[in-house]
This record gives sequence, C-alpha cells and structure tokens, in this order.
Amino acid sequence: MMSRLKFQKTLNQEKSPKNDRRSHAQGSSQNIWNAPYFKPLRTLATSFSPYWLACIPLAAIIVVVWSTAASAQDVIDLEAIEQGALTQGILNIVFILASAVLVIFMNAGFGMLETGFCRQKNAVNILSKNLIVFGIATIAFWAIGFSLMFGKGSGFIGMSGFFLSSTDPATYGLDPFPDGLPISVFFLFQVAFAATAATIVSGAVAERIKYDAFLIFSVLLVAVSYAITGHWVWSSNGWLGGLDTPFSDFAGSTVVHSVGGWAALMGAAILGPRIGKYENGQPRALPGHNMSIATLGCLILWIGWFGFNPGSELAASTNIAYIALTTNLAAAAGAVTATFTTWIKDSKPDLSMTINGILAGLVGITAGCAGVSYTSAVIIGAIAGIIVVFSVGFFDSIQIDDPVGAVSVHLVNGIWGTLAVGIFAIDGGLFSGGGLSQLISQVIGIISIGAFTVIMSSIFWLALKATIGIRVTPEEEMEGLDIGEHGMEAYSGFLKETSMTGFGSTGGVSDEGNLARSSDM
Repeated sequence: MMSRLKFQKTLNQEKSPKNDRRSHAQGSSQNIWNAPYFKPLRTLATSFSPYWLACIPLAAIIVVVWSTAASAQDVIDLEAIEQGALTQGILNIVFILASAVLVIFMNAGFGMLETGFCRQKNAVNILSKNLIVFGIATIAFWAIGFSLMFGKGSGFIGMSGFFLSSTDPATYGLDPFPDGLPISVFFLFQVAFAATAATIVSGAVAERIKYDAFLIFSVLLVAVSYAITGHWVWSSNGWLGGLDTPFSDFAGSTVVHSVGGWAALMGAAILGPRIGKYENGQPRALPGHNMSIATLGCLILWIGWFGFNPGSELAASTNIAYIALTTNLAAAAGAVTATFTTWIKDSKPDLSMTINGILAGLVGITAGCAGVSYTSAVIIGAIAGIIVVFSVGFFDSIQIDDPVGAVSVHLVNGIWGTLAVGIFAIDGGLFSGGGLSQLISQVIGIISIGAFTVIMSSIFWLALKATIGIRVTPEEEMEGLDIGEHGMEAYSGFLKETSMTGFGSTGGVSDEGNLARSSDM
C-alpha cells in the first residue's frame, strides 16, 4: 500500500510541472488574446460566421496565385514603333478610354431613368442595384466573362486567359499595339457593355425583385450567358461571324440590348406582376414618382451613346463622326415619332413615351450605325419610335409587368435594329441591291442568340426561385423595398402621402399650395 502511494505521489510530481506549464501556456495565450489591442479583432471575429472567416485564407490564396497576372501587363516597347503609328495608336487609346468612360457613365442614366419611372418607396433599391451592378459586372467579366467572350477556343466559346492572366494580345483576338488596342483598354470598354446588359434587366424586374437574387443573376448573365453569345459575334472565330454572309451587329443591338431584353423578359414573366398592376385582367397605371430625374437620365443615356456607338469603331478613325451623326439622327427621329404616335393614340403627348422613343431610336440604330445612310438612320429611328409605343401596350395586354418599358426598348427594338441592317445597309442590304443573304444572316443571329439567352436566363431564374427565392414578400412590396431590403428611405424627412393598401393614387396640396401627387408611394 505504501509503495503504491509513493508511486502515485512520484507520478503526480512528474506530471504536475508539465500540466502547470500547459495551464500556464493556455492562460498566457488567453491573456494575450484578451489584451486591449486585440479588441478590434475579437469584435470582428464574433461578427462573422466560421464560413465567412474561412474565406479569408481562401482569398489570400487567390491573391497569391493570381498576383502574377498584375505583373508586366501591356508592356510595350515604344522605341521600336514608328512615330506616325505610335501617334495613331495613342490616339486610339485615348479615344477608346474616353468612350469607355461615357458608357460607364450611362449607369447613372439608367439609374435615374429607372428611379424616376418607379415609385418613391423603391428609389433606394433601384439606385443601389444600378450602382452595384457595374462593380459586380466588372469582377465577373474580369474573372470569367472576358475570356469566354474573346479568349481562344472554338466558334462557340472562348477558353483562355482567365482573370486577364495573359499578356499576349492574341489570346483575346487583338493585334499587337499600335495596330491593335492594349488589353487593358479593350477590357475596360467591353466590360462597360457587359454591365449594360445586366442593367437592362433591373428595370423590368423593378419594385418586387429580391436584392440578392438580382445580384446573383447579374453575375451569371455577365460571366456566362452574355459572354458566350458575344463570342459568337465579336470574337475572332465566332460561328455567327463566320457565316458565308457574316452576321452584322456593329455596336450591340442584339449582342447587348436584345440579350439584356430577353433576360429581362424571362425575369418579368417568372417573377410575375407587381401587386395592384392588373385588376380584373386590365392593366392599371402605377405612375413613376419623378419625371424630372427620369428625363435627366434619358439625356445622360443619349450623351453616353456617343461613346457606345462611335467607340465600337475601336479606333480614332474618320468614321467616328459619321457614326455619331447616324446615332443622333435615329434618336431624334424616335423622339418625334413616339411623341406624335402617343399624342394621336391617347390624345395627349406622353413624356415617358418621348423618353422611350429616344431610347428606342438609339437601340435601333446601334447595329447599323456605321453602315447605313443618314436617311436610313432617320427611317430606322422613326420606326423604332412607333414600335415602342405599341410594344408597351402589347406587353401590358399579356400581363408582362415591365415598369420602365425595358423589354420594349431593348428587346423589341434590338431585334428591329438588327433586322434593319439586312434591309438598309449600304453594303449588302436588301434596299441597296444586296439581296436577301444579309437579312437571312441577321435572322439566324437573332433567333440563335435569343433562344440561347431565353434558355440560360430561364435556368438561372428558376434555379434562384427554387433556392433562395426571387420575390420579396407581399408585406415588403407594399411597404417598399427601400425599407424591406435596405432599411432606409430615399426621401427621409419629406412629407409623403400614400394609400396604405398600396392601391390607388392620392393627391393633396403641399405647404406651398401646389398640387402634390403621390402614386402608391
């Protein structure tokens, strides 16, 4: 018994220093972690789930792996280039950079237009979507979309140079500088177009779409669907560009606008109409809250189109002024015909239709702006202005709720503008003696791109609907997405009149005695 106790005492003595050291180490570690200067880190750690914290080392790995992509990009030996060619190359860079900025600035136009056309209780949500979508599109296009669209691959899809990792212009179908653009400038211009396609969707699904669902859809559209169909037309080996009579879409009536329009149409159809939009099967007006900001948004878009179309020349050539003029003529003609069409149809000129007529003319001329005459540009724009008026009524009649007319402007007139190339093109158009070959190629392109976009968009929307859901609750929709989705108001502190049921417009007199009108907030 004594020997056992002695052995146990000896064993405890042998273990105790080690245990003491361990306890001391744990206590020291805990004391260090509890030190005041670690308080920000403790607060940060408790603010995120373990899944979010696990993303930190993953992000670090991505940064390290792709850090090589940032080195030696667009390195050009200027001394080896003849002076005249160098000057022209630099002019091309400056012009395309300025055009890219104009197209990027169009996001402000889309945001203001859409916000003005919708009710004030959703203004923050709409502005937020139109702002964040360019950031999302930039990252998605940088990582995946640009390579799928312009990278080397098959006639169906590009598969090289992801994350802008290649320094060889040929990887993205570019000639070396100064004959071609540097990769960086070309990417900046193209990502502005990609973001436009996603922005178009925002208007058609406004006032009832969940914020997270819209963001995820934008990523999928820009990174996958838009990039693949864009590859068919604008890459060096796309199959539509390789037809016997190549499909022609100079600046994107189909590649950008119809793609965005098809995606918007499927979103609006799957999402369903806004509460109160249809009563007994008849459409009911839910007027926008600020036509001033909508009109300013339209003017910004009109100006931005002078980067959209002339910039698609991808060089500072003598043709850019011609393209700018055809663009302006079509927009002006669309404004006039849309205004007078709605004036005759409804007995009053409608400002919202004038706005959409301008945009319809711009979309309509985008495909053929470099290859039609001035007279043809006016005809194309004039027809677009008429089409948009009746298209808005048509979609209302089949209960496709499109608060801003995005489908009518971008899809319907994108199709019209693409067909117009086969009819009016100076080189190969039907009315120029070129026969039907160009028009047939245009039809093939419209159908193939449209079918692919409809299928892909439907898959994206339905997958989101089945997982995270795509529509806010009826209570959130009635209260407004500004509160439900963002917890803030665009006009905090201002007197707002509203029908609590969300149905019907109310009118009142402001403090200054002026008539104040609020449409369901």
